[in-house]
Amino acid sequence: MHIFEVKDMTCGHCAGTIEKAVKTADPQATIEIDLIEHRVSIESGATASALEKIIGNAGYSPILRQN
Repeated sequence: MHIFEVKDMTCGHCAGTIEKAVKTADPQATIEIDLIEHRVSIESGATASALEKIIGNAGYSPILRQN
């Protein structure tokens, strides 16, 4: 499980954008989003750096908190 802090994720639209970007890259990924904590938890076969890049390319600034 990769856990990212995404401070610039502030609403449901942001969460949906991140989820769509991750699911496009890995349709089998499991994603949990906590808007209040600005936390995105992803269970995926992709590496943390790949997921960080995917979220970044979606327009957000992820910080890896747990790998």
